[in-house]
Amino acid sequence: MDLQELKDHGTRIGMWAHLATVGADGAPDVVPVHPCWEDETLWVMIGTDSVKARNVAANDAVALHWQVGDSSGFDSLLVWGTATVHDDLETKQRLWTGVFDYDLSGFAPGGPDASPGTAFLAVHPTRATLLRNMGTGGRETWTK
Repeated sequence: MDLQELKDHGTRIGMWAHLATVGADGAPDVVPVHPCWEDETLWVMIGTDSVKARNVAANDAVALHWQVGDSSGFDSLLVWGTATVHDDLETKQRLWTGVFDYDLSGFAPGGPDASPGTAFLAVHPTRATLLRNMGTGGRETWTK
């Protein structure tokens, strides 16, 4: 599987994934997110003071799981990588239009220029596994 196939499988399986992070206390946290790709980076909109932001500051290792669904043929996708938090105005302005497939203003009405509590999580994938039919139909892997 190449990177474009990885992206295509994520889109095919669904728009929602579960993001796993680990805090400074070593405890895992898992939350649903709506990630979107820009080139080789997977982006997630987050709050600057969110658990996600605090966890990534303590431990940059993350994982995402696009869950099994019957409309996907019971396929699921797992992606592992590292993450960084970006709350600078230049990144916000660049990502605000054209990267995400939904209106970010629904979560941050001030837009990129007037949403100081808004940030973006950049996930830099290092490996991925596609499990076909819950793993019984085979698996495909990708490594950077």
